Amino acid sequence: MIKVYGSVNCPYCMVLKQNLDQNHVTYDFIEILESLGNLGSFLAIRDREPVFDHLKAVNDIGVPALVDEDGSVWTDWETWLKNHGYEIFIPESSLNQACSLDRKGC
Repeated sequence: MIKVYGSVNCPYCMVLKQNLDQNHVTYDFIEILESLGNLGSFLAIRDREPVFDHLKAVNDIGVPALVDEDGSVWTDWETWLKNHGYEIFIPESSLNQACSLDRKGC
């Protein structure tokens, strides 16, 4: 089963959840703000995975983050959906917010 790290406070995370639900994808949503354990798990992935390097450089938190069954980590969930043959019902580009550390989004 895939894991999705995110927060209900993050619009992109909610759009990803809606797309997964509409495609009937089974996943485990890990709310990173629910506990220190959840946040720590996400930060451990964020610290070690190169896919986050650019996001960290621009002060982006990096959620939603999707961990595939094979262990690969994705921050571009639209590409993940397309690569797995799923339809995108609501595109991320339809949102005008960004989850960033500088508080300009989310």
